[in-house]
Amino acid sequence: MNKIDVVKQMAESNPENGSAWYLLGLEYAQIGQNNEALQAFTQALRFCDHALQQQIIVELGKLAASNTSPSHPQLVQHEAFEQTSVTVQEVELDIPQQVETQEDSSTFQVISGGQAGKRGREKERVTFEDVGGLHEVKNAIHMKIIKPFVSPELFELFKKKVGGGILLYGPPGCGKTFIAKATAGECRARFIPIHISDILDPYIGGSEQNLREIFSSARANNPSVLFLDEMDALGYNRSRASSNSMRTVVDTLLTEIEGIETSTEKMLIIGATNMPWDVDPAFKRPGRFDKMIFVSPPDEEARKTIFQIKLTERPVVDIDYDWLAKETDLYSGADIENVVETATEMVITEIMKTGVERPIQMNDLKQAIASTNPSTIEWLRTVKNYVKYANQGGMYNDVESFLSRYKRI
Repeated sequence: MNKIDVVKQMAESNPENGSAWYLLGLEYAQIGQNNEALQAFTQALRFCDHALQQQIIVELGKLAASNTSPSHPQLVQHEAFEQTSVTVQEVELDIPQQVETQEDSSTFQVISGGQAGKRGREKERVTFEDVGGLHEVKNAIHMKIIKPFVSPELFELFKKKVGGGILLYGPPGCGKTFIAKATAGECRARFIPIHISDILDPYIGGSEQNLREIFSSARANNPSVLFLDEMDALGYNRSRASSNSMRTVVDTLLTEIEGIETSTEKMLIIGATNMPWDVDPAFKRPGRFDKMIFVSPPDEEARKTIFQIKLTERPVVDIDYDWLAKETDLYSGADIENVVETATEMVITEIMKTGVERPIQMNDLKQAIASTNPSTIEWLRTVKNYVKYANQGGMYNDVESFLSRYKRI
């Protein structure tokens, strides 16, 4: 392991150590890897004190000078220094600024961080109070996830593992991602969303390495909630795969979730999928995704809440939210948003034709509901076949209970 690897490992193990990122930037700059040096200095700016900030400014000036024509080196370095100083001051104002030289199109950008970044993250925190209805889902998540995080002493007494994984499944647009984010907020844990595009790499072994780095970072920052979206793509059933290109990725993910040398203690893994039947069976065994939770289309209470949220700050008059919730059975959250958008378009179109402004009324929403259909029905009809012919292990019992209330599906 060379010096850069050692310093990089030190910085990644403690991401808020500005000095480590600064040293890593110096090492990259010495061997001419300016892009990597810029990224390291940018990270250092997020967590440095005033004295170290001045040193980073000087190094950024050197980087700017090395990327420009040498005809006026002093002028170029002076300009880069001045513009970088402005950028660093604006980091605290949460305003990203580009540092450009006069004779080159190379652009340096300092990403806002520090206290400004922390304030932004705090504003994004959501809890179950922001999730309307879905009490059964929230109760299941409370017992499986949140209680072990907030009351670890009781679970330690009974040697019960704190952490692990759950798999959320259900029709598209029903709030699986939002519930995962609210779960992290309830646990007061770091929320780390991961998409398949963050993992796949065109080079052999790159995807596996990306996975290992993501899990290593999550373990170093526990308690954390790692959210794996589109699990049917990332953890596709290996027996059905026509290519072996994803097999090693699935193997690596299985090992990282629970393997001989890995642990998910104090780390929660939430997977989400619209097609649980396509997820490799190895993910569904105890120790990996211990529990599968069905996220059904929003109930009447949830639909009423969604309508209220979507119509907030829009000009409305005499809206009967109870009627809207009753008439949109099986509508997903995305379907309800589409109803509101359709009604809004109708009103705007009328205003443009007549020139007379008016608010959104109940009649507009009724017309919008009449012109749309719930998108969840197709998914529910598909899963009905799996409930009927592939539910020997009781995996889809929650769906079966839900479908029993709807004879028309």
